[in-house]
Amino acid sequence: MSNMTSNEPIEPEASASPPAVSTERRRAFRLVAGIACLVALWAVWQVWTSFVAYTDDAYVTTNFVTVAPQVTGAVVSVNVANDQEVRRGDLLAVIDKVPFQLVVDQRKAAVQDAVANHKLVNDELRAAQDRLTAATVALQQAGDDQKQVALTAADMISARQREQAAAQDAVDKASQSVASQDAIVAQAKAALALAEWQLGQTDIRAPADGTVNNLAISVGDTASAGKPLVGIVDAAGWRIVANYKENYIRNLEPGKAAWVWLDTHPWRLYRARIEGVSRGISRGPDQDGILPYVAPTTDWIRLKRRFPVTLRLIDPPSDLTLYMGSDASTLIFP
Repeated sequence: MSNMTSNEPIEPEASASPPAVSTERRRAFRLVAGIACLVALWAVWQVWTSFVAYTDDAYVTTNFVTVAPQVTGAVVSVNVANDQEVRRGDLLAVIDKVPFQLVVDQRKAAVQDAVANHKLVNDELRAAQDRLTAATVALQQAGDDQKQVALTAADMISARQREQAAAQDAVDKASQSVASQDAIVAQAKAALALAEWQLGQTDIRAPADGTVNNLAISVGDTASAGKPLVGIVDAAGWRIVANYKENYIRNLEPGKAAWVWLDTHPWRLYRARIEGVSRGISRGPDQDGILPYVAPTTDWIRLKRRFPVTLRLIDPPSDLTLYMGSDASTLIFP
């Protein structure tokens, strides 16, 4: 027992402070190194983006032509199929012509009647003019006779003057009738022209080269004037719209070269050229739609405002098929 309770000096335990200090230093070094890496990455990104403008917020688009009939009627023929390529002027569908042909026949009859009446009033005008000419000649003859027989010639002159006045009145009325009939004939011909135009509109034709998209009409449907009936993806307006952040657009000018990656044709870059940079966007989605709206948020993250930049492919391959609405990425060297 005495040995265990001896007064031998007990060595103090090794202090833990040196390892703790070393750990703190390593943590501080890691923090500084991390911040330095972030700053370096930010600097590299700033330098990179000053020479390269890249965005994957891009898409392929073209003009979408909505074909609406100008007249209302039953569809009696559909001459195209969905996804079919068409040329400008190709017949797409036909509206029942019968009611429009009947109107044309009616207008033709009205024109014929108006022309016949016009001929009658013209004949009346010529007859009145002949009577006026005869009365004028008679009045002149009566004036010559007055020099020989004063009293009887005076009575004759008065009678001839009344005849001339009556003839002049008849000519004036006949002229008014002719003018009125001229207007009637013009109205009848205009109505006929309108009816013939409406008859011609029963043939619905393609206004541009392109591809019929999402065809949803069939024989028996009612085509309504002004209501889109067929949609055509325009073959001549293909372009890429790339939404670039506002800090990029100051260096983007029409004519500059660009490169395009199409998701429908991956692993290949296509040469393009800047066609235009939008000078304005809408600040909200509830505008009238004339200004483009680019949403500034993605998955609840607030992004910088982006402006549409239009690109046009340079000499695309003849076998390249573009699809309206497909995704793309673009690369520009400002």
